[in-house]
Amino acid sequence: MDFFSFDSGYLERLAAGDAAAEAHFHEYFGELMFIKLRARQLPAHMIDDIRQETFLRVFQALRKDGIRQPERIGAFVNSVCNNVLLEFHRAGSRTTLTDTTPDAPDDSMSSEDRLIARERRERVRELLARMPQKNQRLLTAVFLEERPVDEVCGEFGVDRNYLRVLLFRARMQLKDALRRSDRKRPVGA
Repeated sequence: MDFFSFDSGYLERLAAGDAAAEAHFHEYFGELMFIKLRARQLPAHMIDDIRQETFLRVFQALRKDGIRQPERIGAFVNSVCNNVLLEFHRAGSRTTLTDTTPDAPDDSMSSEDRLIARERRERVRELLARMPQKNQRLLTAVFLEERPVDEVCGEFGVDRNYLRVLLFRARMQLKDALRRSDRKRPVGA
């Protein structure tokens, strides 16, 4: 990758919406951000989201106030990218819906433990089948099918924050049904 020196004329063309300048800017900084974010072992969809949000904010700053030091645009893009990355991590820690790394198989489970776990999974599936259709589809999509959160949001027509609320309610309903089921079961069954 060749390094590029930016000047005020380039940034003026960029702010004015010059297609060639925008294409160069996207290619140049898109690759740098990709390298930076990939080194952090982020999933591809998150890298794309962070890059797009970074570009959006940089272009908004260019068009609103301009950049006072054109030669420092690289540092500006980098700091915006860092801020967006931190926001995504903060938002992710509040709204984590699924763990992206699967648990390692537990080889220490006894045959009795495996049997109990299988029976519990079957009971959960039975209880899930008795839940309202919307909650059933939601829990299945997120936890059993492990579909991407944005895809589930699109299917249900909600944003990530409201999806988190819907999931919380559905999970609580399932947990309550499981507790009631556990109390009805005879001891030793």
